[in-house]
Amino acid sequence: MHLVYPAVLAALLFCVGLYGVLARRNAILVLMSVELMLNAVNLNLVAFDVWLRDELHAGQALTLFTIAIAAAEIGIGLAIVLLVHRNRGTADIDRLRDLSETAPDAATEPADREQKAEAAA
Repeated sequence: MHLVYPAVLAALLFCVGLYGVLARRNAILVLMSVELMLNAVNLNLVAFDVWLRDELHAGQALTLFTIAIAAAEIGIGLAIVLLVHRNRGTADIDRLRDLSETAPDAATEPADREQKAEAAA
């Protein structure tokens, strides 16, 4: 088996995934791009395992672990994205960075209450 064909395909998949991570604004599309990158790594692991004729099939075993970790990552990632979308109303990464909540300082709260009380009186 020629190693060039799967290696080039894996490189193209990884580049498409990297472009998706860097260029996309939607969090779900970024997660999909990360999955593309992980699949490119899996393709390389299996291709090198076959090319080296490893008797233990370590590349294929590592691919199974990578698939399991990717499944857990996408499950947790989608849960976080859905929770953020429910609370904020958007999955746009740039808007989420701009909407970060800051906790009010304990020192400014009493002064604000006094000003509101004076304004009401």
